[in-house]
Amino acid sequence: MSANTVSQATKIALLDACKAYVDQRTANALQAIASASDAAADDTKSSAGDKFETTREMMQQELNRHQQLLTDAQRMAKVLADLDVRIHTEPVKLGSVVETNHGMFFIAVSVGQLQIDGTTYRVISSASPLGQRLIGLNAGEAITFNGTAYRVTHVC
Repeated sequence: MSANTVSQATKIALLDACKAYVDQRTANALQAIASASDAAADDTKSSAGDKFETTREMMQQELNRHQQLLTDAQRMAKVLADLDVRIHTEPVKLGSVVETNHGMFFIAVSVGQLQIDGTTYRVISSASPLGQRLIGLNAGEAITFNGTAYRVTHVC
């Protein structure tokens, strides 16, 4: 499927798949935070004070890491909530589906690969190095990224 035949329904399916991915990341982070908080609450001070402090610090670091993952997922959810996936013409912008000589890209949030109607889309953030390079391009324009030449063939 080429981008010039990408339908509104395909773009909505891509957006929905991204939202499901972010919802799962959010749920995982919340579960991990709850587990880490429960573990910290259950931990009682033993006679080995240094061991307790080390364990407590490790738990706090784990909790901080999961809270950062939750913050990242919430940021991604905000980007998706504001994403305009209406079919549009060039140039490439947030919400675009971009066909290149190296595959199809959906400019949204960093999700990885998604399969929609038998077509693989690489879902990348506009802030990613490749996303930054693609933003603003029109069909027929090319960039080189990590030694690979990408030529934009269609944008919608």
